[in-house]
Amino acid sequence: MLNSFLKNRKHLAVLIALILLISCSSSDGGSNNDAGTMPSNLTVTTEVMGKSAENPNGDGSGIVKFNINATNATSYKISFGDGNVQNFSSGIINYTYKTAGTYSYLVTITALNGSNAISITVSITLSVSTAPIWSDEFNVNGAPNSSKWGFDIGTGNNGWGNGESQYYTNRSDNVKVENGFLKIITKKEDFQGSNYTSARLKTQGKFSVQYGKIEFRAKLPSGRGTWPALWMLGDNISTVGWPACGEIDIMEHKGNELNKIHGTLHFPGRSGGNPVTTTVTPNTSATTEFHTYAVDWRKDAIKFYIDDLLFKTFANSTNVPFNQKFFLIMNCAMGGSFGGAIDPNFVSSTFEIDYVRVYN
Repeated sequence: MLNSFLKNRKHLAVLIALILLISCSSSDGGSNNDAGTMPSNLTVTTEVMGKSAENPNGDGSGIVKFNINATNATSYKISFGDGNVQNFSSGIINYTYKTAGTYSYLVTITALNGSNAISITVSITLSVSTAPIWSDEFNVNGAPNSSKWGFDIGTGNNGWGNGESQYYTNRSDNVKVENGFLKIITKKEDFQGSNYTSARLKTQGKFSVQYGKIEFRAKLPSGRGTWPALWMLGDNISTVGWPACGEIDIMEHKGNELNKIHGTLHFPGRSGGNPVTTTVTPNTSATTEFHTYAVDWRKDAIKFYIDDLLFKTFANSTNVPFNQKFFLIMNCAMGGSFGGAIDPNFVSSTFEIDYVRVYN
């Protein structure tokens, strides 16, 4: 009986050992399937479209062709160096960089197989040309294009917050497109309780932009007390108010300080009478000839230009409200806290805008 018991115990031990062996083999096999095979021999070539001796940074399209190969890779992940990360099943990828200017990017390419991965980092330098994304050339006579422009009407609150003397209208007496120019006509006249009329156009609710180059070509009105401006306000002004929405004054001019151009930023802590501002007198023909007024607005900086001459650079950051969409404004005010004393003999003056162009 003892021999029979020992024999049965031996059989049971063999059975348990077989079960454990099968279980371990099954577990190891599943683990190997999940892990995959380690990729190897990762190679990457890049081709910047249009690159040549004459154009060492490409043709300005921003297109780069990546050709990626790796042994045992089942997919690829690319961090393009511009904040964009994408996964691909193929190793042939065309990618378009969109930030205008000439920049270098560190691109990290990862070859994957299951949980196994190997990576390589390459550097590319390329140029992206500015491209227009919105414009008005004012080529059709009559009222301004209503799909692009709306109006502020009236005197606002306390003369639009500045004690201004004009009443804004949308009448053809005050605003019209004629012979390729938008004309904002400021007049001395009694109207709705005000002594002057003018116009204030805006793209609010029709067009807004976050970052880019915004350019106006304009001839400014003359006369003491005139206050023409080409500027922008944050889209969220209706919810957060001013100055929390931010204000970018691309160009302001006082008829009382002929030819002196102001480039200004308003935001919490630096607004009203204490903005971040720079003045420059680049020429003596602001009211007699056309000039271009522009900002190059990016995530890291806002640069102000007159006729492509840089005169102000502001370091942009997440601490100021200049990282959201803004809409455009054109107007001519009279008097107020900035415009100053109005010439009692003033009758009329015209603010002419040749075009407005917004680039990526």
